[in-house]
Order: sequence, then C-alpha cells, then structure tokens
Amino acid sequence: MDHVNRFDTRTTHALVRLEYGIALGVCVALFVPHVGEVRWLPAVVLFAYIDLVGYLPGAIAHHRARGGRIPKAYYVLYNVMHSFVTQAVVVGAWVLVSGWEWALLAVPIHLLGDRALFGNALKPFSVPFEPAPTSARPNRELVLS
Repeated sequence: MDHVNRFDTRTTHALVRLEYGIALGVCVALFVPHVGEVRWLPAVVLFAYIDLVGYLPGAIAHHRARGGRIPKAYYVLYNVMHSFVTQAVVVGAWVLVSGWEWALLAVPIHLLGDRALFGNALKPFSVPFEPAPTSARPNRELVLS
C-alpha cells in the first residue's frame, strides 16, 4: 500500500492490526495498575461518546436504508470521531482545562481496540457503511504531493 495504491493484502492488514494491538496493550497496561484512581463516569463517557456521535447515527441510517447508499455525512462523522487527530485535540483540551487523569486512556483504548480487535479503520465512501463484501477497487484518485 502506498499513496497511489490504497488497499491492503490480508497479511498487511493483519500486520497493521498487530501494531495497533501492541499499542492497545501498552494503553491497557498503563490503565490497569491505576484502575483505583480512575474516575469512572468520565472514563465511560469518553469511551462511549466516540461511537454515540460517530458510529450510531450512521449505523441506524445504514439499517434504515436496507442496503441502499446513505449520505456521505455519516462517513465523515464516523471518520472525524474515530480520528486520532480529533481525539488528541479532545484529550489535549481536557488536560488543559482539568489536568491529566487516567480516565483519558479510555480514548486511545477505544480507537486502538476498534482497529486491533475489530479491524475497523476510517471509512471510505466507496464501500458500505457496515462491512460487507464489495467489488470496490482501490482508490486511484489523483494525489497532489
């Protein structure tokens, strides 16, 4: 896979998932020893809001569409909420306002878990919102360097 050929082989996909899995393991290893210091309400909210805002609306729209296409806005919403960039801004703002706390590890645990355990990545417009076999071809759009 490169900037022109955007697709993975099964092996490449497995290796990427393994890398995310190692990072997930590091976050969990940091979280577990401090479980007694975790404020659970913020931890649960931080873990859940990503899917409540970014996944659930698109999943509902997908199921209501009964196999039809859904608006691209749902893909954008999913991708924004499941972006490490977006969530780094959220965590950074939290730290600036309230300081560091162990509950913040819920954010990378969620994102890394999605990628490592479920194989989920950001959603391209060319495939169904919910995973399903497709004949979509790799994205060969012009990339300006």
